[in-house]
Amino acid sequence: MPRNMDNSNPRLLLSEILRKVSNAKTKKEKIDLLRKHNSTALRQMLIINYDDSVVSMLPEGDVPYTPNDAPVGTDHSRLESEYRGLYRFFKGGQDKLPSLKRESMFVQLLEGLAAEEAELLVLAKDGRINEKYKRITKAVISEAFPSIEWGGRS
Repeated sequence: MPRNMDNSNPRLLLSEILRKVSNAKTKKEKIDLLRKHNSTALRQMLIINYDDSVVSMLPEGDVPYTPNDAPVGTDHSRLESEYRGLYRFFKGGQDKLPSLKRESMFVQLLEGLAAEEAELLVLAKDGRINEKYKRITKAVISEAFPSIEWGGRS
């Protein structure tokens, strides 16, 4: 069943939240939407993308995986629940994990997520969220979430 973008359900996919924020007309609307849908998972994705001290341990660029084509809300996991394991893919998380194992775990994670969330995670690992979700800036995020301390993560 397609999800209505006007749905105020707090369980929107992170990709849906970022789409709403990107489509918002004013800075205030963007900040209000970010705060309305505030979650640890959302803040984590934004930190991964916008904090220069977060260093991906995965190869840069597109990832060879098969997108999960199940309809949104059905047979897939959500970044909202999977974000706790993302540390494995970044410097300082689980550095001794062999590269091949790390990459295969990442592909498995992507294939379990909704296609739009998998794409979001691939963009975030390389700091490229703005390629799809335009008009979301670090300044807006800092104002929405003043408790985020940027830097010193690796």
